[in-house]
Amino acid sequence: MSQEQMKVGWSEMDTTSHQDHVIAHVLGATIMGYLIHDETLYALLDIGFIWRIYLDGEMGLLPHPVAVVELDVGEEARREIQSDIDLLLRQGIHAQPLVKLNPVPADCLITDVTLHSRGDERRLLIRGEQSGLRVDTSLSSGDITVNTMEADG
Repeated sequence: MSQEQMKVGWSEMDTTSHQDHVIAHVLGATIMGYLIHDETLYALLDIGFIWRIYLDGEMGLLPHPVAVVELDVGEEARREIQSDIDLLLRQGIHAQPLVKLNPVPADCLITDVTLHSRGDERRLLIRGEQSGLRVDTSLSSGDITVNTMEADG
């Protein structure tokens, strides 16, 4: 953990065997884009899977067609999400225009994942070769924010 994180009271959490299993599968994959819906982060991976990350840091991994079908959204939103996924998987992270998914600003080939806590907040640090994502969640408010990080962040 960096000195900055320690100053603001974040402590690294132990992960469960299920979280370890999911993390082992996402290492080496690239995040193409993401969507926040219903207190869950859905990250599209270049391997055609969606990595679901919940407020408490629990996570799962599903093939993108299954994950999209399971979303509690209307048919039009489901079509737009699937269209964004197809576009990202065909054209890469610079695909445009995206309607529902947020693109990642730079190649995020996942090299490390750690989970941290501070009170009722969770922070998942997803480190990549060129960039990474910091996913902050709040159990009390249900908020999820995603910020990009430099590779050394």
